[in-house]
Order: sequence, then structure tokens, then C-alpha cells
Amino acid sequence: MGFPISNTAAEIFLQHLENTRLKHTLQSKHIILSTRYADDILMIYNTKYTTPETIHQLINKRHPNLQFTPSHEHKSSISFLDLLLIRQPDKMQIDIYRKLTTIDTTINYTYNQPNEHKMAAYRYMTNRMTSLPLAADRKETE
Repeated sequence: MGFPISNTAAEIFLQHLENTRLKHTLQSKHIILSTRYADDILMIYNTKYTTPETIHQLINKRHPNLQFTPSHEHKSSISFLDLLLIRQPDKMQIDIYRKLTTIDTTINYTYNQPNEHKMAAYRYMTNRMTSLPLAADRKETE
């Protein structure tokens, strides 16, 4: 934390951990999908073979200095990064996830900030809105 190389070192360590100590677990029939972005991990598992508690215990045993903290599905949905993944019987729906504390405020145009900073938020929101595979009815209402 704090050093410019910290992110790179953490990524190298987590890739090594995945390849040496978690590979067998992640490739078993128990885990349907496992994906990671930085230190956020999303796992979809087969409930016929395992439970979230079993996976959590198994992963936490892999390295003495790491403790993973799970977030469980609530009302058939879970947030991963800035997406809300909603499980339905026949498909997975994706929506934008906003924390309860989220405010849609940007830098005021009259403030003494570089224009690139002011426009970055708008470009991000526009790109996010147009690139997410949202339902057709949702796109029409936004």
C-alpha cells in the first residue's frame, strides 16, 4: 500500500497463488466460473456439489496471510465491480450497480479544473451507458 509498485506486486502474488494453490479448486466441477479483477473475485458454483462456506474455508486455507471475505447473493443478485448481476431461471441479467452512498455529481464547469478532468466523468458515464448489455426496454427509457 502506498508504493507505486504495490499494485504490480499484489497482482503477481495473486496470479502465483491462483496458478499454484488454487488452480485445482478453480478447475473442479464445483466451480462453474471464476474470474478476478485486482482483488475482487466472482465465483459461480454448482450448488449440487458445494456450498459457499466450503469454498470460503478452502480458499482461506491456501495461504496463512490471506483472508478472503465473501459477499453472498441477496435476492438473486450480487454486485461485482460496478455491475449488478441478477440471476434469473434462464439467463443472467446485467445492470449498473450504484452504492447507497453514490451521488451523481461531477465537477462544476465553472470550477478552476482542467477541462479534461471535467469531461472525463461525462465520457465515462456515456461509455458505460452505451457499452453495457442492458435489456432493450432499459435502453429505451434512459
